[in-house]
Amino acid sequence: MAKSVTEISRGLAAGKFSSVEVTQDYLARIAEFNPSLNCFISVTDELALAQARQADDRRAGGEADALTGVPLAHKDLFCTDGVRTSCASRILDNFIAPYDAKVIENFKSAGAVMLGKTNMDEFAMGSSNENSHYGCVANPWNTAHVPGGSSGGSAAAVAAGLAPGASGTDTGGSIRQPAAFCGVTGIKPTYGRVSRYGMIAFASSLDQGGPFARSAEDCALLLRTMAGFDRRDSTCSEQAVPDYPASIGRGVEGLKIGLPVEYFAEGLDSKLAAVIETAVDELRRLGAEIQDISLPNTGLSIPTYYVVAMAECSSNLSRFDGVRFGYRCEDPVDLEDLYKRSRGEGFGAEVKRRILIGTYALSAGYYDAYYLKAQQLRRMIKDDFQKAFSSVDLILGPTTPGVAFRIGAKTDDPVSMYLQDIYTISLNLAGLPGMSLPVGFVDGLPVGMQLIGNYFDEAGLLNAAHSYQQVTDWHLQTPELKV
Repeated sequence: MAKSVTEISRGLAAGKFSSVEVTQDYLARIAEFNPSLNCFISVTDELALAQARQADDRRAGGEADALTGVPLAHKDLFCTDGVRTSCASRILDNFIAPYDAKVIENFKSAGAVMLGKTNMDEFAMGSSNENSHYGCVANPWNTAHVPGGSSGGSAAAVAAGLAPGASGTDTGGSIRQPAAFCGVTGIKPTYGRVSRYGMIAFASSLDQGGPFARSAEDCALLLRTMAGFDRRDSTCSEQAVPDYPASIGRGVEGLKIGLPVEYFAEGLDSKLAAVIETAVDELRRLGAEIQDISLPNTGLSIPTYYVVAMAECSSNLSRFDGVRFGYRCEDPVDLEDLYKRSRGEGFGAEVKRRILIGTYALSAGYYDAYYLKAQQLRRMIKDDFQKAFSSVDLILGPTTPGVAFRIGAKTDDPVSMYLQDIYTISLNLAGLPGMSLPVGFVDGLPVGMQLIGNYFDEAGLLNAAHSYQQVTDWHLQTPELKV
C-alpha cells in the first residue's frame, strides 16, 4: 500500500528513507500506471528530483518543515513558474506560467516536491473529467467509470497511489465529488481561506483551493500549508490559520450533527443511503448527537449556481483571445476572425456552452431576470445554513446521489451531469467549508460522506472526520491496479 503524507513525513524525519528515494518510487509508479489512468497532464521528473535533493539537504541542515521532501501533485490550473499550466484546454496547451500561484509558493516554501500537474475538466468545468483536452481520467477502482470532476486527476492520483497528496479546486463540488468517486478524503475550505492568486479562474466568487489525501490527518497537514492571508487576493481572509494537525483528536462526544431531510429524499440511490446511515450510526456510537434539520432551498441550488457560475466564467474567460498568450488560429484574415477562430478552436464544447449561457444571462434586458435573481436566491440558500447552524455544530449527508458512473453515460445529457453536484453546490454559493471522506462501497465503487461546517470551522470538520477514520478503515482501502 502506498504511504500516506503523514507516514512519509514521519519516515523522512526519522531518516528511514530520503526524499530522493521516495520521489523516485512515485515517479516509477507514475510511469507504470499513468498511461492507463491518465491522471497527469505533465510529469516533472527532473524538477521533482532536483527539489527532492534540495529537501534532503534542507533536512540534513536541520531546517525541515513537516512537508519538506514529501512528493505532491498539483491540479493543472495552479500557475507554476516555468512549467506548462494548461487548465486542460487546447487554448492554453502551450502556456508556460511565468510565476507561481500562492498555493505553489507555499508548498515550495515548505520544501514539498512537485511530481507533476494533474488532469482536470477544461477550466474546471465539469463533474466527470471527460471535458479535458487531454482525454478522460479513469477511475482507479474501475477504469470504465469516471473519477469525478473537475479535479479528477488529483483524486485518481491519490487513490491509485501515484501521489500521497494533491491540490485541487472546488467551484461547485470539484474536490468533494471526485474524492467521493475515488474513495479518498478531500476538503473545500471556507471561501477566502486559501488564496486564489495564480489559480486560473472559473467563477471568482465560488472558486476555492483545497487538498486531497488518504485521510483527514493528511488533509490537516496539507491545508495548514495551503491556507493563509495573501494581499494579492482581495477576497482572501486575514483570519488566523489554526494549527489543523493539532486540532484533530478531540473526539465527537456531544457534537451536534444535523441531517438535512432534503439530502435523503428522492434522487438519492437507496444503496448509497444505507451506507451513509451506517456511517451515521458509527458517529452516534462515538458520542455525537444526531438530529434532523431542514435546508428548504436546496432544490434552488442547481439553477442558482449555473446562472452565477456561467456568468462569472463568461467574464473570466474573455481574456483568452488569441492575442496575448495561448492558442492562436492560423492565418486570421482580420482581428475579428482571430478572436472567433482562436476561441472557437481553442475552447471545448462544455466551456463554449457555459460562456454562451453566461453571456446571455449578463446581457442587457436579462441581467435583472437571471443574474440578479440568482444572487437573491443565493442569499436565501446561505440563510438556510445559518439557521441550521444555530442548532447544530456540523451538517452531514451524502456527497453525491450515486457512485461513479460509466464514462460516456451522461455526456449527451448536460442537465443530468449537473445534477451530480446537487449536494455540493450550495456550499460554494454560501461560501461554507465542506469535506468528503470514504465510508463504504456500492457495487465495488466508493461512497463518500459529506461533512459541512460553519465559516472557518475547517478544524471541526477535520476533527470529526479523523474521529470517524480512527475507528474505520475505508480510507485505507486501495484499488488493484492493472497496467
